[in-house]
Amino acid sequence: MDLKTRNGQFLILGSASPDLIRQSSESLAGRISYLDLSPFLLSEINASSTDKTRDLWLRGGFPRSFLAPDLDLAFKWRGDFILTFLERDLGAMGFSLPPARLGRFWKMCAHLHGSLFNASKLADSLGVSSHTTRSYLDLLEQTFMTRVLLSDTPNLKKRLVKSPKVYIRDSGILHALLAIRTQDDLLSHPVLGVSFEGFAIENILACTPGWEASFYRTSAGAEIDLLLRQGRKTLAFEFKSSSTPKVARGFWSALDDICPDEAYVVAPVDESYPLKGGITASPLGEILAKFLKMSG
Repeated sequence: MDLKTRNGQFLILGSASPDLIRQSSESLAGRISYLDLSPFLLSEINASSTDKTRDLWLRGGFPRSFLAPDLDLAFKWRGDFILTFLERDLGAMGFSLPPARLGRFWKMCAHLHGSLFNASKLADSLGVSSHTTRSYLDLLEQTFMTRVLLSDTPNLKKRLVKSPKVYIRDSGILHALLAIRTQDDLLSHPVLGVSFEGFAIENILACTPGWEASFYRTSAGAEIDLLLRQGRKTLAFEFKSSSTPKVARGFWSALDDICPDEAYVVAPVDESYPLKGGITASPLGEILAKFLKMSG
């Protein structure tokens, strides 16, 4: 094919691509676009069945884990991925860090999934400085293993929590780090609620490019899991892993503070239904379909 007749060409690189770009002799300013290519999303699989949704949540979206013929092979692949990432990939990307120590830090982040990041506490556990733990977190964020969700912009009338929240981006990797192999393991594990929260957040953020994401929490206990802002529009989301979701008083207090345009409680329910105060309880699939329709 004549090159002049082609609309464009794509060079798809891995997570080390920023390093390769820095080595380039050209800035590429105005000629480059960054795309965050996630593992499989709920909107990309045949999620008409509840079992498929639960399977994606348990195994995560990496193709060889999600498509593995059984749970044992899926779990083994994720364990091998974690070891390879620590022992080979980081070195290939130019990071000279002790794999064992970073692995312990990664597991600690898994236990803190959906919680506030406390650099000093983690530093004491690892025997390093708080500056080092922050650098470890930056590394895992830059390589797309963790998501750091920042607190909402300051409200001068409220005392807001300033520490960010940390999530393991792929739910399957989270479960591998916590030795969760089956649905029964997940349902009986303390991480169940925040695992669903992280899974839902990753799917929603993948469908809402251009929106600013944060969470809201005050020292008085008012809290919203996820806020999305675009221009003057604000959307609020609370996540519950129960099919009969109930929200705490702190959620209603936070709504009074924020006054969002729309608010949802996202839970594994069969279909959307109204709650008091104009709030809607919705399955994750319906929320994603709404955003995909908005984006055209």
